[in-house]
Amino acid sequence: MSTPSTPRTPDASGTPNTPGTPASEPPPSPFAGLGKKFDASLGRGIGHITRRALGPYQTAIVRIGFAATWLIFLLREWPHRSELYGPDSPWGWDMAQRLLADNGAFTVLMWSDSTLWFEFVYHAAIAASIGMLLGWRTRLMSVLFMLGVLSLQNRSIFMGDGGDNVIHLMAMYLVLTRCAQVWSLDARRRARPGRTDRADIVVWSVTGAALLASLVSGNLTSPVWSLFLTGLWLVFAGWWLLERYAPAGEPRTVADILGNLTHNATLLIIMFQVCLIYATAGWYKIQGSRWQDGTAVYYPMQLDYFTPWPMLTDLLSNSGLVVMALSYGTVFVQIAFLFALLNRRAKNVLLFLMIGEHIGIAVLMGLPFFSLAMIAMDAVFLPTAFLLWLGSRTGRVRDRLLRRPRPGGGAAPTGTAAPAGAAPGSVPSQLPIPPQAPRDTPAWADKP
Repeated sequence: MSTPSTPRTPDASGTPNTPGTPASEPPPSPFAGLGKKFDASLGRGIGHITRRALGPYQTAIVRIGFAATWLIFLLREWPHRSELYGPDSPWGWDMAQRLLADNGAFTVLMWSDSTLWFEFVYHAAIAASIGMLLGWRTRLMSVLFMLGVLSLQNRSIFMGDGGDNVIHLMAMYLVLTRCAQVWSLDARRRARPGRTDRADIVVWSVTGAALLASLVSGNLTSPVWSLFLTGLWLVFAGWWLLERYAPAGEPRTVADILGNLTHNATLLIIMFQVCLIYATAGWYKIQGSRWQDGTAVYYPMQLDYFTPWPMLTDLLSNSGLVVMALSYGTVFVQIAFLFALLNRRAKNVLLFLMIGEHIGIAVLMGLPFFSLAMIAMDAVFLPTAFLLWLGSRTGRVRDRLLRRPRPGGGAAPTGTAAPAGAAPGSVPSQLPIPPQAPRDTPAWADKP
C-alpha cells in the first residue's frame, strides 16, 4: 500500500515549496559572486597595464625599422635633396606657403628660404634618424625624428607615396612610447648602476633654449604645436629631474604609472592603425571589378615606372594563373589578417605571408621604401620569442664581425644567463625581462 505524498504548500508567489526548504529563502542567483570576480579581474588588469610598459621588443623593432627606413631614404636621396625638399624643388616656395596656410601642416623649412637653413634641417634629420636607430637619448631623438619627418614631407607633400604616410603617422606615435627599453644605448646606459650622466642637463638646457627662441622669434606661430612641443619639453625635463633627484619617491612612481599608461595606449593605437590600413585596403579592393575577376595585379606590371626588372615582370604577367593567385591572395591576406588576430598561429602565418608580399612589391615594383615601412609597421605583431631569437642571432653576427667573444661562451642573448646544462647556442626557455628602472609598486596594484 503506497504512502500518501506530503502536499506542497504554495508560497506567496503561488509556487509550491519543497519539503525542508524555508518559504522565505530565495533561489540562488546565477550572478552570485560575479561582482567579486569582476573586481579581481579589473584589479589585475589595471595592475598589468600600469606596472610595466607592454611589448618592449615589439616597440623596439618598430623604432629600429622606421628609423632605418627613413635614414636609408634620406641617404639615397642626398644627391637630389634640393630638388625634393629644397630651393630647387618644382613645388616652389610660394606654392608651399599657400598650401600650408590652408592645411596648417607643420614644417620648420618654411621658417626661412635660406639654402643654409635647408641643409641644416636635412642633415639634422639624418642625425636624428641615426640617434633614433641606436636608441641614444631616445626621448629627445624621438621628438627630433618626428620634426624631421614632418618638416621634409610637409614641405613637398606631393613627392611621397603610401609608405611616407605610414612613416608620417608612426613618427608621431613613437614619441609617446617607451621604445628604448631594449636594444638601445639608453638601455645599456641604464644597466650600469652608480653612474651619473651629466650630459642630460646640457641636453635639456639647449633644447629648452632652442624652443624658447623659436617662440620668441615668431617662427613657431601655431598654438597647437607651441603647446604640444612646450608640453613635451616640460614632461621630459620633469622626468629627468625625477630620475635624478627622486628615483624612488612617490612622484616617480606616479610618473612611471602615467608613462606606462601612455605607452600602452599608444601601442594599442598603433595596432589599431595597422588593422585599419589592411581592413580598408582589402574591403576597397573587393569593390573593384579588376580585383573581382583576378586581373588587378596585371596592370601595374605593364607600367614602366613599376617594372625595374622587365624580364621577371614579363615572366610573371604572362601567366594568367600567377596573376590570379597574386590578385586573390593579396585581397585574402589583407582581409583575413584582422580575423587572424584571434588565433596566435593563424596570425603568425599571415604575418609571414604579408611580409613576403611586401618583399615581392619591393622587388617586382621597385618600391623598397614603401615595403620597408609596411614591414616595420607589421613588426608590432611579431611574437616575442621570434624577436628574442632574432636579437640573439644578430648579436652573434655582430660579435663575430667585431671579433668580440661573448661572456660565458656566447650561449645566451645579451643580458640573459644560459641555464645550467644547456647546449651551446640554445635559446633560454624563460624570456628575459627588459630592464626597468627601480620603482615603488603601489599597494593597490597587487591586491586581487
